Amino acid sequence: MSLVQRSNGRPYAKLASNLFAIFCGTCMWLCIATLVLLLWNIFSHGWGRVSFDFISSPPSIIFPEKSGIRPALGGSIYLIGLTALFSVPIGVGTAIYLEEYAPNNRWRTLVQTNIANLAGVPSIVYGILGLGLFVRALNLGVSLVAGALTLTLVILPIIILSAQEALRAVPHSIRTASHALGATRWQTIWHQVLPAALPGMLTGVILALSRALGEAAPLVAIGAATYIRNVPSNMFTDEFGALPLQIYNWTDHSDKDFHVAAAGAIVILLTVLISMNALAIVLRYRFSKRIQW
Repeated sequence: MSLVQRSNGRPYAKLASNLFAIFCGTCMWLCIATLVLLLWNIFSHGWGRVSFDFISSPPSIIFPEKSGIRPALGGSIYLIGLTALFSVPIGVGTAIYLEEYAPNNRWRTLVQTNIANLAGVPSIVYGILGLGLFVRALNLGVSLVAGALTLTLVILPIIILSAQEALRAVPHSIRTASHALGATRWQTIWHQVLPAALPGMLTGVILALSRALGEAAPLVAIGAATYIRNVPSNMFTDEFGALPLQIYNWTDHSDKDFHVAAAGAIVILLTVLISMNALAIVLRYRFSKRIQW
């Protein structure tokens, strides 16, 4: 009787499977079509605005057709550089400790669970934390250092998790062989494990920095300037801007020329993000070819 029921239920199961596949495929193509439509809208309005003068000129409230992104782009470059300086050593060091040194007990499980949960926290929450901790408690003000530390909080869980996955991908036999030859744990990690895990780590770091480059909510929360005329020269005292904040400021105006300038800035931001993602792919490919297990 059970065989008859199974045979009778197979056509319905196959039909349900086909319908589900059609539904998933339809959702995928709808997402791709929406993305293509958005990109076409942005590039059609902003491509003609992109030029060397647009990149090298400061923004202007009076003459939107002459506005540029030099202070915002410079602020984003400084911001990402400081964020990488803070987040990469801490994130990679934490991953090495959790994977190679920390005992497998409840404390490690608790820390690992919290890191995984923090990776899904909205970035605006980190912005509020940065406002209370870095801007007010540590009295750093609305400076590049405060902004970089806030973005470090945003991407630090991502860097830790990606570095851990890269370390776990290294075969345990490499560690065993190194220890058998008399190497210490640190020598094994530095000379054997880290070079083998480097492609995955670099990919995770670059993708995390790409996310930080496009973040606007944490910077708005700490009070970063949406309009600034000069590139900051002092990272501890000068106010700073960023490209996402400049785009946000321009889209808030009613003048269509500002909207065209915002579209041009989005084109440049997308170009930088795609370049960073392409760099991650190239580095992963080149370093993986050098390493043979």
